[in-house]
Amino acid sequence: MESISKLSTEQTNDNSANLDQMSALEIVTLINKEDQTVALAVQAALPQIAAAVELIAAALAKGGRLFYIGAGTSGRLGVLDASECPPTFGIDATLVQGLIAGGDAALVNALEGAEDDASAGADDLQKVQLSLLDVVVGIAASGRTPYVAGALAYAREVGAATIALSCNAPAEISKLADVAIEVVTGPEVLMGSTRMKAGTAQKLVLNMLSTASMVQSGKVYQNLMIDVKPTNIKLIDRATRILTMAADVEYDTAAVALTRADNRAKIALVMLKTGLGPEEAELRLQAVNGFVRRAIEG
Repeated sequence: MESISKLSTEQTNDNSANLDQMSALEIVTLINKEDQTVALAVQAALPQIAAAVELIAAALAKGGRLFYIGAGTSGRLGVLDASECPPTFGIDATLVQGLIAGGDAALVNALEGAEDDASAGADDLQKVQLSLLDVVVGIAASGRTPYVAGALAYAREVGAATIALSCNAPAEISKLADVAIEVVTGPEVLMGSTRMKAGTAQKLVLNMLSTASMVQSGKVYQNLMIDVKPTNIKLIDRATRILTMAADVEYDTAAVALTRADNRAKIALVMLKTGLGPEEAELRLQAVNGFVRRAIEG
């Protein structure tokens, strides 16, 4: 426990020493000021974040999967990022998965004791049949959560790639990772409440890991979600508008192409840009591993 007390995220913040005497405006102003330091802390870790992206993209290209694993807020953030990937990038739900200590029940109810079970981290990865093709991102603000450490240790035994994301340095879980991302956010406005600055930092990094790795996996054309799954009215409209921008065509023309492509925007775009039919456009995309720009230019 002595090591926990020395963590920067467990220290008191001098700027909020009189928090209980502040007005509502003073409290939120202080929180906002502290939050502005988070982006700079993330900036300092950009080389490591980029290395993690390359590791993830390489694993996905070989048929591997991406797993986020954490406890409490860290686990919930991993599950959140993973759950957004299928509709955004048109991937199967099994490709990016979030695992949380205590299972699904911990998503809505705090199960704080679950994080202390190191063997549970390994067990949860065994249940999803982790393989050496996969990559595991262990998320822990403290950098020493047993559940996460157990997961990363097991991942290394299997031969999977490992990434550690923490908000302290040096972090214990960094020793278990091929790439260690340490975003030092410092003391929280509310002492030890790492759902605040540390949580914000983790969310920023996870945004980068998933988005950049999907860009490098051919799931984006220009800055457009060309692999978006049009599963409702809003997303059908978004996919159609994406096609109007990417192909410089009228809305109705884009809508017809999307329908002909069976609501697969990526195929519709290749059709619009090359004049090919749906089958030929699909074959061309397959030949270049799904990268739209290569299919269009090729």
